Amino acid sequence: MSNRRKRRAPRAESDPLAEWIPKTHLGKMVKEGHVNSLEEIFLNNYVIREAEIVDTLFPELRQEVVDVTMVQRQSDSGQQKSFRVTVVVGNGEGVIGVGIGKAPEFVPAVRSAEVRAKMNITLFRRGCGSWECRCNDPHSIPFQVKGNSGSVNITLRPAPKGTGLVTADVGKTVLRIAGLHDVWSITKGRSRTSSNFAKAFVDALTKTYHMLPPQEWQSTGVVES
Repeated sequence: MSNRRKRRAPRAESDPLAEWIPKTHLGKMVKEGHVNSLEEIFLNNYVIREAEIVDTLFPELRQEVVDVTMVQRQSDSGQQKSFRVTVVVGNGEGVIGVGIGKAPEFVPAVRSAEVRAKMNITLFRRGCGSWECRCNDPHSIPFQVKGNSGSVNITLRPAPKGTGLVTADVGKTVLRIAGLHDVWSITKGRSRTSSNFAKAFVDALTKTYHMLPPQEWQSTGVVES
């Protein structure tokens, strides 16, 4: 008589979105198909409070870790160490988000940062704003924009095709996730703080969706028709 135990059949992988039970009004409308785009969410001033909303609208969303830092906190029992992770998400077609998560272990910190990045997701515009190119291919940004976070100040300028991403590694990661290929950047401040560096890039990209005042048209190369 054999004492070997029979192995259980592997469980079929379940779809987490199929088992998702929305807790907010926006989540219910997205799951029922009443809201099908991020533009509708912003036009109606809804706030994204569930990461599954973004997973439903953008099933092929990419993510990348741009910074991992060990932080310490003094407590009554001694020093407690944890990971602080910065994650950028995007689909390469006008959607970008950044989030920071903390946890005693690396994997939960990444998941927390990913959830925060999805809930902070925003829109931006791609284009070809360089006077040297004018190819009408969305490989760069439409005009010069500025962004800031903490002490970091970023200026992004459209570049002609073939220039590449002229910036530091963290900036290249953010722009690559955003689907941009040719951008010039000017950085001021403590750019070694990678989390603020990534946030400043996302802040600058977000401003491509804003209307510029007439006094700034000349400096950005946008001419009134």
